[in-house]
Amino acid sequence: MTASPASFRLALAQLNPTLGDVEGNLALARAARAEAAYAKADAILFPELFLAGYPPEDLVLKPAFQDACRAACETLARETADGGPAVLIGLPWAEGGKLYNALAVLDGGKIDAVRFKVDLPNYGVFDEKRVFDSGPMPGPVNLRGVRLGVPICEDIWGEDVVECLAETGAEILLVPNGSPYFRGKSDVRLNIAVARVTESRLPLVYLNQVGGQDDLVFDGASFVLNADSSLACQFSSFTQQIVITEWTRGADGWRCAQGPRALPLDDDKADYAACVLGLKDYVEKNRFPGLVLGLSGGIDSALCAAMAVDALGADRVHAVMLPYRYTSSDSLEDAESCAKALGVRYDVVPIAPPVEGFENALAPLFKGTNRDITEENLQSRTRGTILMAISNKFGAMVMTTGNKSEMSVGYATIYGDMNGGFNPIKDLYKMEVYRLSSLRNHWKPEDAQGPSGLVIPERIITKAPSAELRENQTDQDSLPPYDVLDAILEGLVEKEMRVSDLVAKGFDLETVKKIERLLYGAEYKRRQSAPGVKVTLKNFGRDRRYPIVNRFRDQGRVAHSPDPRLAPHTTLTKTEVVDF
Repeated sequence: MTASPASFRLALAQLNPTLGDVEGNLALARAARAEAAYAKADAILFPELFLAGYPPEDLVLKPAFQDACRAACETLARETADGGPAVLIGLPWAEGGKLYNALAVLDGGKIDAVRFKVDLPNYGVFDEKRVFDSGPMPGPVNLRGVRLGVPICEDIWGEDVVECLAETGAEILLVPNGSPYFRGKSDVRLNIAVARVTESRLPLVYLNQVGGQDDLVFDGASFVLNADSSLACQFSSFTQQIVITEWTRGADGWRCAQGPRALPLDDDKADYAACVLGLKDYVEKNRFPGLVLGLSGGIDSALCAAMAVDALGADRVHAVMLPYRYTSSDSLEDAESCAKALGVRYDVVPIAPPVEGFENALAPLFKGTNRDITEENLQSRTRGTILMAISNKFGAMVMTTGNKSEMSVGYATIYGDMNGGFNPIKDLYKMEVYRLSSLRNHWKPEDAQGPSGLVIPERIITKAPSAELRENQTDQDSLPPYDVLDAILEGLVEKEMRVSDLVAKGFDLETVKKIERLLYGAEYKRRQSAPGVKVTLKNFGRDRRYPIVNRFRDQGRVAHSPDPRLAPHTTLTKTEVVDF
């Protein structure tokens, strides 16, 4: 066995793989390894399932995809014969009729060891038990004289895997992750990692990927903890980085020298950066040339336009104003001012002729009926059709701009303003849209391509929101004030609260019942909506999966206390069995 060295230089690659682009991910790994070799690193660690991309969902069940990932791994393994850094890299691994989420250790021109993920998450956005088999409890791998424990992501969220590694001689814990962002996630991860370090008394490297994948965004924010739980390194959020860490072996084991200590973004800044990165990667990884959106003069489309420019640059964003007779002069002015501030192409396409054409075509069928929401929705659907036509003609993807408050209660027109390929603010409630709009006027992410300063005119932020589908319309004609609506929705959606619990907090019973009814009734719309960036603990789609056909309504029932006499026999001890 190789004697344990006194020092160890480890490169950590917080990078942005593309799901399914095995050759592209291999090229990223090669370039990172070359950088690590230049820095004379002994080894380089990559995030979870790096060669495949994460999460691969059912793609990973395709044998051809498994073959491509294994071939890339073997190619990279052969390249380690050059005496440069060893490689620890993730991929799906088929063996013995089972499929594992694996980490391969490549050194000396071969695959030196493989370890499999034990604890497969199956909650929230995760569905790994659907596609992977659980691996056996692992022991450490010996890499150039250092005994490395390599628990994979969820393996550190419980005690067992790390305890097993500590008991079998691991000296450092290297944890590759595919951990998606939600608000406050950095603190959650750090607390979990500190708990494992405290229990094992081993230093821990937490390496997370960065980038967008459909509705998930991975924020990076990787870190290194020493065995005393002190923070040795903290990576930046939402940014690719390769960091060389220096380790020395002392009487008490291995210790990482102080490295970069970035301040991770949090709260509204993190949400904004997540939305921008998620939008950017959705467009870039799907190879769209740019974005087109309806710029209405309202706050939702203005914030989306700012995010689009920050993600792609002004030259790849096309804003279109689609006015009708109810569009106010303020909206026309505000949309133009916003477009100018962002520097995007701006066109005005009046919709009166096609709307009136639809009304004329339907006039015989609608004879004898009153004008109602049907005619209002014709405006929205006309706008959706025009934007899709522009997309078809020039190739840019339509970006839809509805917020979570609207998507919750169905305050959106299916096949109208819901048209589009992606929605960066889909998981932001209306009051959060206001906050992020104000934030963007005095801050932007470091790598944002948009201009600094005021890009969302102040009147857009301060005026009463309106769909402008009829005279003097405001959103509050149909909905409670947004601060009230959002608080009720957070209770119903994120916290799954009873109606009676919300009423106990001071909300009006009939208002809560109405919002609950709208929430359930809009499920069919949400199933047909564009994907959008997840920023909350429970987004629509991956997290919250409700049936469309659903007659249950809470209606303010008081919390029920189960009758213990009716509990199943299996839950009772012998002396507690009740005669029926």
